[in-house]
Amino acid sequence: MANDKLGRPSKERKALLRGLVSTLLWQGKVETTLAKAKAVAREAEKIITLAINSYEDTVKVVKDVKGADGKKVKKEVLNDGPKKLNARRKIMSYVYDIQEQRKEKESKETFKARVEGINHPLLEKIFNVHAPKYANRAKEVGQGGGYTRVIKLGARRGDAAEMAVVELI
Repeated sequence: MANDKLGRPSKERKALLRGLVSTLLWQGKVETTLAKAKAVAREAEKIITLAINSYEDTVKVVKDVKGADGKKVKKEVLNDGPKKLNARRKIMSYVYDIQEQRKEKESKETFKARVEGINHPLLEKIFNVHAPKYANRAKEVGQGGGYTRVIKLGARRGDAAEMAVVELI
């Protein structure tokens, strides 16, 4: 499986895997062929492990911010530490930047309020939802890894390709 080329040139194969991994991390589940599913699971595991190992690395910094009256005010802000910043940049270089979508019957004002201050929603989800969840599981169960599951679905009608679902556990 290490040399599985998925029948595509390298640029296309990498773009395909990036898209599938991004979708998996955003939606939690993706249906594809078995070979692609196994490749996607491998890449997603690496990204989640990278996030778990660095998600707690934060540094408190005091910044000068303009207040409502226009005067400078000192404000304490949490920044990423060097380890988390490096991990964030590595993950950003791999996954596609999926933006938050407006929910059905949601007004523009509530949507803007919900997504205010979030520049990269997928990264925030990885570091704020997935990483703490799996780190907590690793502490409780004593198990690292195994963040994804590949379930075979059978042959696809038309070309008889073996189908599978990859999901985050």
